Amino acid sequence: MPAYFLHYLQSNVVCLIIFGIMLTHNLLKQDRREKQIKYDWTLVAFMGYFAVDTLWAAVIADVIPASLPLVIVLNFTIYLLMAGITFAWLRYAMAVEEVQGRDEPKKILSFLLPFILSTVVMIVVYILAPDAFFDENYGTKPLYNAFLVTVPIIYIVSSLVYSLRRVKAETNAEEKRKHLYVGCFPLIVIVGGLAQILLLDGESALFCSCCTVFMLVFYIREMEKQISVDPLTGLNNRGQLARYISQSSGAHKDAATFILMIDINDFKRINDSFGHAEGDRALVIVADALKRIVDGRNFPTFLGRYGGDEFILIAHTVSEKEIERMIAEIRERIKEDCYLQKTPYVVFVGIGYDKVGGESDSFQQCIARADDNLYLDKKNCKLNSQTTVLK
Repeated sequence: MPAYFLHYLQSNVVCLIIFGIMLTHNLLKQDRREKQIKYDWTLVAFMGYFAVDTLWAAVIADVIPASLPLVIVLNFTIYLLMAGITFAWLRYAMAVEEVQGRDEPKKILSFLLPFILSTVVMIVVYILAPDAFFDENYGTKPLYNAFLVTVPIIYIVSSLVYSLRRVKAETNAEEKRKHLYVGCFPLIVIVGGLAQILLLDGESALFCSCCTVFMLVFYIREMEKQISVDPLTGLNNRGQLARYISQSSGAHKDAATFILMIDINDFKRINDSFGHAEGDRALVIVADALKRIVDGRNFPTFLGRYGGDEFILIAHTVSEKEIERMIAEIRERIKEDCYLQKTPYVVFVGIGYDKVGGESDSFQQCIARADDNLYLDKKNCKLNSQTTVLK
C-alpha cells in the first residue's frame, strides 16, 4: 500500500471524525436555528466528499482495482458532492446575510438551475462521447475537471456577492469581519485545493485539512457567540456584560462613560393581548432599533440585553448632549419600525441614564443609579401618556 495513500487515508479519517463530532453536537441541540441547520448540511456534504475522495485515492493507488463503472460512479459522485458543498454554503451564507425570500421555492430553484443544466449536459456528453472524461488509464481529462469546478464557482461567487453587499452596508467593524469570513471562506478552501493539486501533485490531503481548519474556525466562533449572545435578540448577554465591564475599566480615559438602562413600557400588555410570540417580536424590534442607532455613532459603545424586556447601553463619549440626542433617536426609531412592520401595537420605552463618576465610582453603582432614573422616566412617561399603545 503506497505511503502517500496511508497518509491520505489517515488525514481524511481524522477530518471525518472532527466533522462528525461537530455534526453530532449540533444535532443534539434542542433549539437548532436556521443558520445552524444550513451549516450542518455543509458538514454532511463535506463528510460525503471526504469519504468518496478517499475511495478515489484508493483506486488511483491501486489499493482498489480500477474498473470503468467504478471510476464513473466515484467521479460523478465527487462532482455531485462538490456542487452540494458549495450550494449548502451558499444557503448558509444567504441565512447569515438575511437575504429576503431565501427559502422561497422559486429562489431555491433559480440557484439549482446551473447544477441541473450542468448535470444534464454532462450526461449527454458522456453518452455521445464516452471517452471525453477519462483516459485509457481511468485518469480524468480536462473536460471532466471543467464540469467539476463550473457550478461550485457560480455558487462561490454568489456567496461572495451577498457577503460583500452586507460588508458595504455595515458600519460595525466586528459585523464587517463576520460577513467577510462568510464570503471569503470558499475562496480560502479553493486555494488549499489548488495547492494540493499544483504544488503537492495531489499526494497530500491538504484540501481536506484546509476545509476542516476553516469549518472549525466557524464552529468555534459560533460557540463563542452562543456563550456571549442572547439567542432571541442577538445582543450581548449578562455574561458578556460582566466581561466587558472587567476589561473596560480605565480603558476610555479620554471620554466620559454613560450607562443607559432601557425598558419597554407596559410590555406585559403585549404578551397578555397578543401572546408571547408577539412579545418576542417586540423585543427584537427594540433590539434591532438599538443596534442601528448604536452603529451610527462614532464613539465606543456596548449594547446588551440585561434581562426580560430591559436593555443596557454603555457609551463612552464626552458629550451628554449626544446621549440625549441618542435617546430621542432610539424612541423615534422604535416607533417608526413598529409602523413599518405593521405591528398591532406601538412600543414606547423608558430610558434612564447616569454617568460613571471617577475612580471612586463603579459600573455597578452607576447601573443602579441609571436603573433608578429609568423608573422615574417610566413614571413620567405614564403621566404624559407616553406608553406602549395597542392598536
